[in-house]
Amino acid sequence: MSRAARSRTIDCDVVIVGCGVAGLYCALNLPAALNVVLLSKGAVDECDSMLAQGGICVLHDEGDYEPFFEDTLRAGHYENRLESVDIMIRASRPIIDDLVKRGVRFARRADGSLDYTREGAHSRPRIVYHEDVTGQEITTHLLSCVRVLPGAHVLEHTCMTDLVEGFDAAGRRVCRGVVATDAGGERLQINADATVLATGGVGGLYAHSTNFSCLTGDGCRVAAEHGVLLEHMDYVQVHPTTLWTERPGRAFLISESARGEGAVLLNDAGERFCDELQPRDVVSAAILAEMARTGSEHVWLSFERVPREEVERHFTHILEHCLEEGYDIREQPIPVVPAQHYFMGGIHVDSDSETTLPHLFACGETCCNGVHGRNRLASNSLLESLVFAQRAADKIMRDRFEEDTAAQLAAAARARSRFIAGSRDVTDVALLTGAE
Repeated sequence: MSRAARSRTIDCDVVIVGCGVAGLYCALNLPAALNVVLLSKGAVDECDSMLAQGGICVLHDEGDYEPFFEDTLRAGHYENRLESVDIMIRASRPIIDDLVKRGVRFARRADGSLDYTREGAHSRPRIVYHEDVTGQEITTHLLSCVRVLPGAHVLEHTCMTDLVEGFDAAGRRVCRGVVATDAGGERLQINADATVLATGGVGGLYAHSTNFSCLTGDGCRVAAEHGVLLEHMDYVQVHPTTLWTERPGRAFLISESARGEGAVLLNDAGERFCDELQPRDVVSAAILAEMARTGSEHVWLSFERVPREEVERHFTHILEHCLEEGYDIREQPIPVVPAQHYFMGGIHVDSDSETTLPHLFACGETCCNGVHGRNRLASNSLLESLVFAQRAADKIMRDRFEEDTAAQLAAAARARSRFIAGSRDVTDVALLTGAE
């Protein structure tokens, strides 16, 4: 086939690159009437959102604001963007309520209230969870919701290769969509009023990582080629505990919540050598130092202090995976070693998730909005992704109606009195845009 025959143009309102929680939730917070195209580099279940084990943070109560804020800053070495941390914490409870409305099943106590667990560097339990597969639970439900949107189209095995640029009425250089290649090698030019990069992290560039191998920083690379500002590209987090193995492939994560529930780290002599509830970078450094001191390839994680019923209820999938590897965490410690886990840097965005190129947004692990600082607090990733994906959707809609007159807005409101943005009812277009 000729090159021309293998090219196709798609026109839409919004194109979203990535089908993790950030990309999916952005789509769900746009009006259902919009034509939205979502791209997945691999299959839709090959995203790191599916791998998140521990849970998702939420403001426990009014008195938890300052402790939550301080825990996030302390883990981030006080390099966090304060406005972003404030936005995330204040939006956390509505986000959790929305997920519950969408069918996400968080663990409950006997009285029906949410159960909370604690992870490293948290001063109190404030993490809601679903067994030890919280990310899979959330992502699966969001994907189901996106699939029933009348204007949403998911293209799997479609890799973004470039951005499309253009000019607005004022002559500004703006983003007008993306170029991608599908599984059959066909070139797609997807023209859109707004573009959202939610392409995930950089773990595929590392020899040992908890990430899927397809996550290779595509969003950052393509953005940089168009002069979009990047930030803190050296801020890469190592997770302290992945299951040590001689087999190649993605490292299996042992959730931080295991240590939050009482699991302890031991050296070859069976001795504890650090405070397991310090931030991830501190614990990782302690493990690597102990390995260097003893000449060992790993250390050990013992669940002896975690009640057996808690292991079987809370860490079901970790238990099953370790059994497959020949370890029963109920009876013996398991070998663990640090591995690359998360990317705190990325495409610089403002509080509305917009990049330095107008009409180009970024959210999730591919962006840097300053929430995490130099080191991410455990279980803030899912929350941060959802909060700022929602803000991107809101800003896209404000931009969309910015040049409309009040009369046009009123006419639109009369024609369709309810604009549904995800599960949030927006009474009419005027309310959505802040118009009188």
